[in-house]
Amino acid sequence: MQTSHAAPRIVGIEAGGTKVVCATGSGPDDLGPLHRFATTTPDATIAGMVEFVRTAQGEGPVDGIGLATFGPIDLDPESPTHGHLTTTPKAHWQGVDVVGRLQAATGLPVAFDSDVNGAAVAEHRWGAGVGTDNLVYLTVGTGVGGGVVVAGQPVHGMLHPEVGHLTVRRHPDDDFAGNCRFHGDCLEGLAAGPSVEARFARRGEDLDAAEAAEAVAIVSSYLAQAVAAVGYVVSPQRVVLGGGVLALPGLLAAVRTSTRELLAGALVADELGDDLTGWVVAPGLGDRAGVLGAVALALDANPTETNPRNRERQ
Repeated sequence: MQTSHAAPRIVGIEAGGTKVVCATGSGPDDLGPLHRFATTTPDATIAGMVEFVRTAQGEGPVDGIGLATFGPIDLDPESPTHGHLTTTPKAHWQGVDVVGRLQAATGLPVAFDSDVNGAAVAEHRWGAGVGTDNLVYLTVGTGVGGGVVVAGQPVHGMLHPEVGHLTVRRHPDDDFAGNCRFHGDCLEGLAAGPSVEARFARRGEDLDAAEAAEAVAIVSSYLAQAVAAVGYVVSPQRVVLGGGVLALPGLLAAVRTSTRELLAGALVADELGDDLTGWVVAPGLGDRAGVLGAVALALDANPTETNPRNRERQ
């Protein structure tokens, strides 16, 4: 006999390098309005997260917090820096115990992962990856991140995937030095939003037609190399491309074309198709993927109590 349960009430927090997005709910069909604010100093930003949680608590019981955050972040529960940001390029955030501070201020458990792993989980469960076992989510914005889901679970090892630091071959027309503080001209250093702005001395949305075409040609070559690499290594049934840089007109189509050329027939699968439109796809959840990923992390952290899919089996 099934028992009726109220839907869990989770606070999802997507903490990106530029902005934080918060919402309350249990999934895409039960998600409150998105609340956004800028990512600034650790003190001010964490205070904004806490304020949102306390407001939600004032409106009713909250079952837990999910945090999908920029990183890298220490995921090892045995580590003394568990829940701390580590070698992040975000100034003043290195070593910040974002998870511990959020737990201490709210009294709630915090389930957490990288922002892109969170988005990958959400897309796999509710978005463009429904029906797949393995999925890769690549986001191209302030940085480049990659979330990987294998057999329905986000990949962890000594850390989480750091796809943005892949080494890529240079586009022949690109003489930009790159701006990754570790490697200069890795994938992130050459394809992220700041590299586009540095090349043209203006934001991507402000490029004229000729500049936009040049940006698409250069950036698509680097992203195609990343797609091909994860295709060979992870064998995902879908690769989701998101982030602000994908707003460049024609970029997604150019990545598909360049990827097909790079693969040169080395991968053959039904998912690929002739033009890769069924394999390299846009996010199904739009700009809600990150915050919904945070919600999913909290649901999965305590599946007996908060995951409605398990409740239905009781």
